[in-house]
Amino acid sequence: MQFGIFSIGEVAPDPLGGRTPTEHERIKAMTALAVRAEEAGLDVFAVGEHHAPPYVCSAPPLLLAHVAARTRRLILSTATTLVTTNDPVRVAEEFALLQHLADGRVDLMTGRGDTPDVYPWFGQDLRQGHELARENYALLHRLWREEQVDWRGRSRARLDGFTSTPRPLGGVPPFVWHAAVRSPETAERAAYYGDGFFADNLHGPVEHHARLVDLYRTRYAEHGHGTAEQAVVGIGGQVFVRARSQDAVREFRPYFDRSRAYGGRYSLEECAARTPLVVGSPDEAVEKILGFREAYGDCQRQLFAVDHGGLPLKTALEQIDLLGERIVPVLRRELAVGRAPAAPPGPRHPATRPRAGALG
Repeated sequence: MQFGIFSIGEVAPDPLGGRTPTEHERIKAMTALAVRAEEAGLDVFAVGEHHAPPYVCSAPPLLLAHVAARTRRLILSTATTLVTTNDPVRVAEEFALLQHLADGRVDLMTGRGDTPDVYPWFGQDLRQGHELARENYALLHRLWREEQVDWRGRSRARLDGFTSTPRPLGGVPPFVWHAAVRSPETAERAAYYGDGFFADNLHGPVEHHARLVDLYRTRYAEHGHGTAEQAVVGIGGQVFVRARSQDAVREFRPYFDRSRAYGGRYSLEECAARTPLVVGSPDEAVEKILGFREAYGDCQRQLFAVDHGGLPLKTALEQIDLLGERIVPVLRRELAVGRAPAAPPGPRHPATRPRAGALG
């Protein structure tokens, strides 16, 4: 199983110190997080796409290309790429080029996003969101697999014998995850294509996303890609750990209370009980994360947010170190026990090789 971190690039004030980082500082911080993730022995770094304040990463391929030059092993992914408002031709070109720059260490996570305003900004209609996602991904899928594409659709100009360049590295496209917060249509699309499904869960009840995963697994098998156990599942969440659980709760509470995602919905204790949020000691974190297997089955990837809600860079780097030293090694060992023989490893491009001892 692969473990990593993701960032949505939010610029938020630190409720303890009161200071808000600049956009420049926040962008540089995301690169620092990625480099530290590789140093800590994690497998994946992912970054989300947003086009309005308070977020700064409007062009994930550019950031990931910079990270690719600073790392050697880390798998680079989006979390997510807006499949509804991005031109599939540009996505095909940019991520194939990124594949070559990173020697295959590239994934793509597609999603519809959670900002309705973005649709008119890019000349699209929010009411056509599901249709845009369906049509745009169908074209992207073909562009990476066919040398010459003829295309007639509703969302973009026609294509006649079009060849996307560069071609995917070694003829193998980036692995695609379809991310959803609540959409069964997304789970169905992932299953139809035999792609991965990512339960994009930062603050939702675990049981809700477990139902989406079950739907995806069932439909993956029905579409003939393999058994339900062979489906490729990723899960998200946030972690905040300290040596003592009471210290973790005390330190994280101000960030939780003022978070755009969490604040005002329910208490920290209620959220930690119902959602993937992990706040406590390393041992408590391990225990809760191991419990996700009961809800989701054997998964291929787990990503953690470590810099959400105004957490300063220093604190986020400490979280990565704790993941690498105290949490992920235990999870690798424990999750290998009883893993279904049919469960696939985490996706990797053939041009890459797992590091020694990894249980990807």
